[in-house]
Amino acid sequence: MFDIRKIQENMIYESVKAESNESIAEEVVYGREGAAQTETNPDWVRSAMQRLESKFDYDIVKKIRMNCQCGYGMDEKLALVRELMADSSSIEEFTASEKAKAAGLFCKDGELFLQFNFCPCPMLAEVEKLESYTWCQCTAGYSKVLFEKAFACKADVELLKSIKRGDPVCLMKITLHDPVWR
Repeated sequence: MFDIRKIQENMIYESVKAESNESIAEEVVYGREGAAQTETNPDWVRSAMQRLESKFDYDIVKKIRMNCQCGYGMDEKLALVRELMADSSSIEEFTASEKAKAAGLFCKDGELFLQFNFCPCPMLAEVEKLESYTWCQCTAGYSKVLFEKAFACKADVELLKSIKRGDPVCLMKITLHDPVWR
């Protein structure tokens, strides 16, 4: 069975451990004396992110969360991006089709953006509002992996908006460095 909570606990644990040690990873994921194990998913998301933010500066928090993407549905999304790339030689062409627009891709002033009109994260289904953008950085990490695989280049992804933070949409800017179009 697909247990997104367990997947996220493991991803956060390993990512925090890579930046610090097992003790801090344990505390961020499970709280002091494992108290977080009895929390509901919404409460755990909030408390784990508070613990994470209290242990590290913003850049490390962002790096940790970007490394926590679960990869759910990656193959299907990668196939779609590659399909859109097949007849494209620029960002403008890549985002011009109705299929690209339906997927939330668009180009503005020569820059690539990905937008969702809904929160794509299954862990946040029961979360009404987040206090920070920290949790949502995993979506930026997911997009980074997706676009780096598809375009065979480095990509920077900047999270600009999040529905769970009160924004009307989730929005990311994707910067591709020397993309391979064909």
